[in-house]
Amino acid sequence: MNDETRDWKPATKLVHGGTLRSGFGETSEAIFLTQGFVYDSAEAAEARFKGEDDGFIYSRYANPTVDMFEKRMCLLEGAEDARATASGMAAVSAALLCSVKAGDHVVAARALFGSCRWVVEKLLPQYGVEATLVDGTRMEAWEQAIRPNTKLFFFESPTNPTLEVIDVAAVSALARSIGARVVIDNVFATPLFQKPLELGAHVVVYSATKHIDGQGRAMGGLILGRKDLIEAARLSAPPRGGTIGRGMKVNKEEILGMYVALEKYINTDHDKEWKSWEDKVFLIAEAVKKVGNISTDVSVPPIANHTPFLEIAWDPNYIRITRPQLQEKLRAGNPSIEVIGGKEHAISLTVFMLRPGEEKIV
Repeated sequence: MNDETRDWKPATKLVHGGTLRSGFGETSEAIFLTQGFVYDSAEAAEARFKGEDDGFIYSRYANPTVDMFEKRMCLLEGAEDARATASGMAAVSAALLCSVKAGDHVVAARALFGSCRWVVEKLLPQYGVEATLVDGTRMEAWEQAIRPNTKLFFFESPTNPTLEVIDVAAVSALARSIGARVVIDNVFATPLFQKPLELGAHVVVYSATKHIDGQGRAMGGLILGRKDLIEAARLSAPPRGGTIGRGMKVNKEEILGMYVALEKYINTDHDKEWKSWEDKVFLIAEAVKKVGNISTDVSVPPIANHTPFLEIAWDPNYIRITRPQLQEKLRAGNPSIEVIGGKEHAISLTVFMLRPGEEKIV
């Protein structure tokens, strides 16, 4: 991040960050489908491999297409360096494995994405690393779990999928006070809404498959932080590490899909999009009220999917059906309708994933 890019607004960073054009002057990000790169001489190749000259060597290490993505995410996150991986779990595994060794102890929040819990509870102990899971929302739980050999704190905030919110700054300050490293999964908030490095975390990891792509077309992961920490994560990937943390670079075609997702976000008329969601919610609410003995309420969660949610509640004295029974009937219908469990005699639903016209079916 230089003086010029530091002052860019988020929209500019999303579209232009890290842009690296070839000699052809293309307007969009180019896909470099190459394994290796050529050198002007044997001496130039030697200098490149020794790290004396900057440049690309092998696409598993770095590739111009992926490099643009990494630099763009560094701008958004405010990070010194980044490493793109083949999946979010590759990013998580490499970030954790490079932070500990046999005999160390990890404290992690109990509310973790299932695969992340497997790494903490099953994989790390196989390498002689102890782990303690705590209620991440309680600072005293973190404090009580600390041991003389505690080297790492790991958590998500908001958590996936239970949406617990952890005090990133407080937990990071506690870790730093004992010389422990903080790795945080920021996948739900994204760098647009939360920057953990500014709150004291050392390393941020992402499943780029989720909100960074946001369209279900690509898989990838990211590790962001100080340059020395990112280099350590790279060295923890194969051939020096376990296969779960495979450091193979995310496919160039998938990187292009993420570029498209970032630009789509910028070009979307979000006010118009929000109005369409409100219209769909209103249509469904007005339709169910005709049944009688039913009430509706519209709310917007402060975290998670920031879209209108419609709660539909009924009087059990007149409508004799339980919430699980109604959920099952809706699920078994044609078309199948999936709703969120709520209160004892209520369900909730949101409409942002509905295709045009599907609100009438609901």
